[in-house]
Amino acid sequence: MTSEVVNKAAKWDETFNQGDTVSLGGLYAPDALVIPAGGSPVKGPEAIGKFFKDLQTNGFSGHKIVVDNVIENGDTLIASGKWQLNGPGENGATKQYGGNWVNVVKRNGSDLQILLHTWN
Repeated sequence: MTSEVVNKAAKWDETFNQGDTVSLGGLYAPDALVIPAGGSPVKGPEAIGKFFKDLQTNGFSGHKIVVDNVIENGDTLIASGKWQLNGPGENGATKQYGGNWVNVVKRNGSDLQILLHTWN
């Protein structure tokens, strides 16, 4: 597993958890897609940032990604693992959500940009 993917996932968590969804959108390539479980695809950094801002506005916080596997193919990497997120549950209680997570990323110089982000 490459440390650059683990570091990017940690940066994603940190940026989301700080509420900086503008910078979060900046982690994505200009033509990136976020495909939420059961939802419509979201395209481009600005729309992706807004999507995650809406999640935060609805009470979701405390995101954590664990990278379990990385497949490298030239400048493209496919990362998979688990995610967790706290959010509203029944009767105002906090509930922990989670599942499988996949990111397709590309090397852009010394950085990685997310091309595709999906989860279930």
